[in-house]
Amino acid sequence: MSFDQALIAARYRRDDEDALSELAQAALAEGQEESALPVLHGAAQRLDSALLWQWTGLLHRALDEHEAALAAFAEAAALAPMDKSIAHGRARVALESGLPAEILFQRALQLSPSDGDVLLGYAAALFADGRLGDAEATLDNALARSPLWTEGHMKLAQLRSRMGNKDRATASLERAIQQHPRQEQLWVALFRLHVQAEQFDSLDEAVARARSHVRAADTLLTYEAIAAAERRDTARADRLFAGLGTDLRRSLEVYRIRHLLRSGRIGEACMAIDAALRTDLAPNVWPYAAAAWRLAGDPRSEWLEGDLDSLVSIVDLTAELPDLAGLEQALRKLHIGGGEYLDQSVRGGSQTDGPLFTRVDPAIQALRRAVVGAVERHVHNLPPRDGAHPLLAPRRDRRIRFSGSWSVLLRGSGFHANHVHPQGWISSALYVRLPERGTAEPKSASWLTLGEPQAELGLPLPPVREIEPKAGRLVLFPSWMWHGTRPFAAGERLTIAFDVAHPI
Repeated sequence: MSFDQALIAARYRRDDEDALSELAQAALAEGQEESALPVLHGAAQRLDSALLWQWTGLLHRALDEHEAALAAFAEAAALAPMDKSIAHGRARVALESGLPAEILFQRALQLSPSDGDVLLGYAAALFADGRLGDAEATLDNALARSPLWTEGHMKLAQLRSRMGNKDRATASLERAIQQHPRQEQLWVALFRLHVQAEQFDSLDEAVARARSHVRAADTLLTYEAIAAAERRDTARADRLFAGLGTDLRRSLEVYRIRHLLRSGRIGEACMAIDAALRTDLAPNVWPYAAAAWRLAGDPRSEWLEGDLDSLVSIVDLTAELPDLAGLEQALRKLHIGGGEYLDQSVRGGSQTDGPLFTRVDPAIQALRRAVVGAVERHVHNLPPRDGAHPLLAPRRDRRIRFSGSWSVLLRGSGFHANHVHPQGWISSALYVRLPERGTAEPKSASWLTLGEPQAELGLPLPPVREIEPKAGRLVLFPSWMWHGTRPFAAGERLTIAFDVAHPI
């Protein structure tokens, strides 16, 4: 049922919880939360319905209106104190709001003691409260009791890495594999962690170990091919990719394209890219298209990223932002672990956890309002829509939404490795504090680079633009565009970043 149909049904059946629930579901699916909220909120009040208060909270949450979401969930919890999903939702919204959530997660755990998602949320709440050791112990103890819980292993690995214990990231998985060596899902989780951390020698070794325990030939072939390609074992990778069946080959097509580019076969890479861009792999392939077309002198390179002045915005937001010193203070409190995520671009620093823009801190909300206005202006000024272009194709008549928002604190010698954001539409860098450039440092120390491919590809392509960071400056650019930063010698570099979601 479409949103319009659901809205008509809900207005006709105004006291029917099922019809109103269908309206909420359709609103979330089609990005129509604002239109549905008056109907759901009014019905929740009129019917004194815990379910409808819960839906009201979920609609507010989808709009990043977390204060209103918390109030709605409090109403739902008062009416249905034993409801598991309401208790979990209330705790989750409190955590995203930046409020103490430990007690709420404890209540949710009492109602759902075996729910892994609730336990992960409880560990995140402990971490957010600065109780890093307790968060780690909570997950490690749970995994000792339930060693086949792969999602728990993945989260514990990230937590340990963020605590600065990257060398212990896979410890719980290795323990579980010793106990259950024939469980394929444990090996796959280990393989995935090595891929996330770009530890391809370790991946190759793990695949070799797994061969004596599991018989999942396709799984082993998949990760062996990834390891061979990323370790630049060209002949072996060629052989492995050639032996893939159709389904496996498609699942590894991005790795095959990387392999072709890395080994200098630009023509073959362009053919593979052209084919992949006609599939749902396109969001992951556009960065490689940008690199391959530049190398090949393909005129589509100019079409894709040639007119940077219209695709990239550099805005001084100082006048619209809250006081930068106060904002810096608020952000520093969120940099708890000091270590890096396994699968992010930060080298020599830390990244905050959870969505930044959902926090109810007044400084963060003022920041969000300033950012939304800047993004709206950027979208309005983009060139005309082009249905084939990854930045220019989407509609522009919907509210600005974020698929992620966070802060990064880099320390001396820190930098961002070149990377992309395939889940985003428009990405960003907003500068809060910058290091002073030493007299012996290059002018570009700490600068943002656009268009320079990941170093591991070994491609002879310089950036298409380098942008000087300044406190209060916001840079907006396509999410598929390679971007990174130049290292700096000493000091700290505090930034905010976010991804604008593709319009629904």
